Amino acid sequence: MKVKVIGAGSIGNHLSNASRRLGWSVDLCDTDPKALARARDEIYPQRYGAWDPAISLFEARDVPKGGYDLIIVGTPPDSHIKLALAAVEEKPKAVLVEKPLCGPALEGAQQLHDLAHAKGVAMFVGYDHVVGRAAGAAGALIGKGGLGAISTIDVEFREHWGGIFAAHPWLAGPWETYLGFWKRGGGASGEHSHAINLWQHFAHLAGAGKIVEVQAMLDFVRDEKVDYDRLCVMNLRTEKGLVGRCVQDVVTRPARKWARLQGAEGYAEWWCGREPGVDVVLSAVSGGDVAEQKISKTRPDDFIEELKHLDAALKNDSAASPIALARGLDTMLVVAAAHRSAETGRRVRIDYARGYTPDALVTA
Repeated sequence: MKVKVIGAGSIGNHLSNASRRLGWSVDLCDTDPKALARARDEIYPQRYGAWDPAISLFEARDVPKGGYDLIIVGTPPDSHIKLALAAVEEKPKAVLVEKPLCGPALEGAQQLHDLAHAKGVAMFVGYDHVVGRAAGAAGALIGKGGLGAISTIDVEFREHWGGIFAAHPWLAGPWETYLGFWKRGGGASGEHSHAINLWQHFAHLAGAGKIVEVQAMLDFVRDEKVDYDRLCVMNLRTEKGLVGRCVQDVVTRPARKWARLQGAEGYAEWWCGREPGVDVVLSAVSGGDVAEQKISKTRPDDFIEELKHLDAALKNDSAASPIALARGLDTMLVVAAAHRSAETGRRVRIDYARGYTPDALVTA
């Protein structure tokens, strides 16, 4: 597979490495030549042992257009839609956009959906946790693990973002990037929207349908430098009536990335990084002993599994993938609804028939 990676920051390096580990050809580009040099001389060798000279580096204005199987957009979210639209016009087999897909204003979201459909380009959004092995193990318990009908789902992604800045040492703090601005796709609601996406994923596996109602409370940090939510707490209801909770923050130390599926006959818990380098799935049925599945992995494994999934999806039904564009767009509608709910102090319903626009948000 021939791959173009747009953006030489942290995610661009991860996905370039994952592509090379799968034997794919990679062209990595960025608008900033300093970012390309940093990728070659610092980020990539520090993470993976040595720079891979098979990766071709280009300034964005010089990178080839057309001829790629996969184009990856790994830039800040407020640039995603514009770059993704241009990527679709190149007519690759697929485009993968890092999460979150856009900001809560949903600008261009419906346009991207429509263009990808018109051009026949498969699109994916980088919510890699739902295609990880641990999520697969937890999801398998819903259908055949004896949990019974799922009564409620709780998901938390609570993690101080010091780890993010440790991985981006060239940034002094959130004010230097989109992370410090909720309208640009930052803050807890955008950066940790993995939690919403994972909640949606498990709800779909449980047959509960899409999230249609959101009640949220957000805690904002606002000063002359930043404007972001450090805590986003959501109560959620699906179209089939399943009710649950989702919490995202950028303040919790140590991190807690956790999900619980409570069924009528038992439960399952998903833990990301419960031990160093280990994800864990716990389950118990009818008061029996707790079963524990330990899944060893490295950080690069997350992205390798994501690209393996994408490759397999292209050979089958890409629209059915849990990281397909529609799922990422659904996640953004929930993020947008959370902000609307926090602003108005009221529940917000999502009317999917109105498209991926603010018109889909109906204050109850």
